[in-house]
Amino acid sequence: MSNLKDLPCEPCSKDTPPLLPHQQKELLDRLAGWQIVEYGGEKQLERTIKLKNFADALGLTNRIGALAEAEGHHPAILLEYGKVRVNWWTHAIGGLHQNDFIMAARTNQIASEFGGNR
Repeated sequence: MSNLKDLPCEPCSKDTPPLLPHQQKELLDRLAGWQIVEYGGEKQLERTIKLKNFADALGLTNRIGALAEAEGHHPAILLEYGKVRVNWWTHAIGGLHQNDFIMAARTNQIASEFGGNR
């Protein structure tokens, strides 16, 4: 089974169906620290990463932002002192796509470089 962070993100459009619940669970089981939440009727992946201080949280936020911009896939990020909350979902389909799980896995990799909790 491939490591999620190493998979390529696929282009998708508003006609791409969101993942089915069993597909979401299968992918979620491969991610440490994430949960599926629902806001405004849209399922999202969410994780809060705890860090030592504001500087580390800001550094992590900037790295996630650079990753998002490189992939053209943008999360919601809440930066606070010593923690960062990240939400991934595919805006075009109003739900979860495999790309969200790939980006969450890449977020985990970056978080580990900053000493973020797991």
